[in-house]
Amino acid sequence: MAQFCMFRGQLRTLIGKAVNTNSSVSGYRMMSSSSKILPAARLDGVDQNVWLEFTALAAEHKACNLGQGFPDFSPPSFITKELAKIPTQSQHLINQYTRAFGHGPLVENLSKLFSPLYGVEIDPLKDILISIGGYGALFSCFQAFIQAGDEVIIIEPYFDCYEPMVKYSGGTCRFIPLRPREDRTPTTSADWSLDKDELRKMFNKNTKAIVINTPNNPLGKVFGREELQMIADLCVEFDCLCISDEVYEWLTFDDSSHVRIASLPGMWDRTLTVGSAGKTFSITGWKLGWTIGPSHLMKHVQTVHQNSIYACATPLQEAVSRAVAHEISVFGSEESYFKTLPRVLASKRDRMWDILKETGLRPIMPQGGYFMIADASALDVRMDDDAGSDDLPWDHRFVRWLIINKKVATIPTSAFYSQEHKHIAGKYVRFCFCKEDATIERMAEIFREWEFSR
Repeated sequence: MAQFCMFRGQLRTLIGKAVNTNSSVSGYRMMSSSSKILPAARLDGVDQNVWLEFTALAAEHKACNLGQGFPDFSPPSFITKELAKIPTQSQHLINQYTRAFGHGPLVENLSKLFSPLYGVEIDPLKDILISIGGYGALFSCFQAFIQAGDEVIIIEPYFDCYEPMVKYSGGTCRFIPLRPREDRTPTTSADWSLDKDELRKMFNKNTKAIVINTPNNPLGKVFGREELQMIADLCVEFDCLCISDEVYEWLTFDDSSHVRIASLPGMWDRTLTVGSAGKTFSITGWKLGWTIGPSHLMKHVQTVHQNSIYACATPLQEAVSRAVAHEISVFGSEESYFKTLPRVLASKRDRMWDILKETGLRPIMPQGGYFMIADASALDVRMDDDAGSDDLPWDHRFVRWLIINKKVATIPTSAFYSQEHKHIAGKYVRFCFCKEDATIERMAEIFREWEFSR
């Protein structure tokens, strides 16, 4: 898939050059003034993608990849062994289409797992939709409810697909940033918060939805109950939808704990929660996710799904179903992957923190998720033309420089902000610590050599 994405990005660039313009969609419209074969207007301004750019650059320079958010270690054996058995040992129909809205055993087990956590009896057939990853789940949610004239509040930093998905649906994005503490230099993701008055001003009669992400990518912030209640109160007051991206729900560290906003009073009936088998079981390449919500909302999300994706891979859903059943049987014990994975990741997080500190960066300790951002502005780096145009944000140029010159791939944090707020993250870069110890130590070695050469 990564190779395909790289090829697609390179092809788009070649097309742009062929028509003597840049690679924007509006440029494609200039190919022929008389041609009717033109891309839809909704693609204007959303063709650029940070993942395509930096994945290709990292591959070109054979960089140590700490940019993309996928584990390079093995998933738990209990899920991969089940997948290996399914096509040959199960009934042969397991290789055919399953129920469009989710394989029966999988939605049943997700209902058993999540009903006590939400404090409601989740109907497996009406309240759950299985989709192609969290991406597919989010796309169906936005398509089902957002249209022209609707405003969607997006909390920054945000995963970069939210904005184009809102635009595809005809909606308007309104951005509000988590702001770092002003009384001292922030050191943890808990030091970043929403301003209550600023948030309230974002809501109005046109507000259709708010999008939250907890634990947050890229910051690693885990929203506390009080913060979520503040958001919930405004959702109820202004009668709007909450789309809650909780794909990292099991990955919290130290004393942080995940609170599901749909479990708060008055919120089940107005919340669509997105989850991920990829993040839960370290199988991001399987691309299975889900949406959970009340049937009066979910029936519309299911309508979008049935007319676009229709159904997801049956053997993969069966394997995930068995993995969920396994987790239910050991839930709360030290044997649970929901417990062992966060412990492993916390150790990797702590090691990365030490490396970045020793190198002269100022890392922000995340409360959850896969990622750590770090202020790199204290480094004395003289960037050349390879780093890109001076018009690009500093962190974007720094990441290009780091990949080309030091063979370490990261992601600029400004990519997770709207144009008006990119300055908030202008000196931060995102590192991914869900990697083999050897990958992290390779980064340490590169940074040690860099430090000695300065």
